[in-house]
Amino acid sequence: MTNKSVVIVGDNLIAKELFYSFQENPQVQMVDLRSGVAHVDVVIETMNLDKEEKKRRIGEIEASVSPATLILSTTLGVTATEVASWLSHPERLIGFGTFANFRKGSLIEVAMPLQAEPRYVQVASDIFSLINQEIELVEDEVGMVFPRILSMIINEAAFALTEQTAEAKSIDVAMRKGTNYPMGPFEWSQEIGLDDIYTVLNGLYHELGEERYRPAPLIRKLVYAGWIGGETDKCFYHYQNRQNKKLSV
Repeated sequence: MTNKSVVIVGDNLIAKELFYSFQENPQVQMVDLRSGVAHVDVVIETMNLDKEEKKRRIGEIEASVSPATLILSTTLGVTATEVASWLSHPERLIGFGTFANFRKGSLIEVAMPLQAEPRYVQVASDIFSLINQEIELVEDEVGMVFPRILSMIINEAAFALTEQTAEAKSIDVAMRKGTNYPMGPFEWSQEIGLDDIYTVLNGLYHELGEERYRPAPLIRKLVYAGWIGGETDKCFYHYQNRQNKKLSV
């Protein structure tokens, strides 16, 4: 593969991990979209939590690049078909789904919007292969596969914590030892960021309208408080410690 110019748009954990991953590859030239470079091979857009902000950024990207530039957009809380509908040239958008710890695995899911030209899937595959990730083509649904299922597990764990079924640490231990998961649900949320988990759940709930996808109120509160894990040390364990201190007063 010849050298590729790549733009990462976003300031979240996924954007940072993607930036460092591509920066390590000598075949990739990292480009700043603000430099006004019209010809770039790929733009990777990573906004998840705020749908209106995502729509605004997609518009800015299209105004800055050529009609042939591949746009890869995270579709954790919205379908790729909807994101593509915001573009004048929707045929070159491909949705992808992963979480911020993707380098611990070797797979990124991609989805074709109805408007997409199939040839862009191969371009997406070639790009992700540069950071040692295979792609799995899945149907264009909110949250895709593993982000959806993992988010549901974390959501159920949050309900169990709220209902005082067990404390956070005990729930993590039970899931690690009982199912042989590498991490418990709250440990996972700390690592990948609870904001993206909330995005998946909220997107599913609004898209499908089913009660089983309703985000646990505790998750919503933690997101509002900014206790989302990731680069902070505040998430479910911080919440549990605060609750325990209240009870001991």
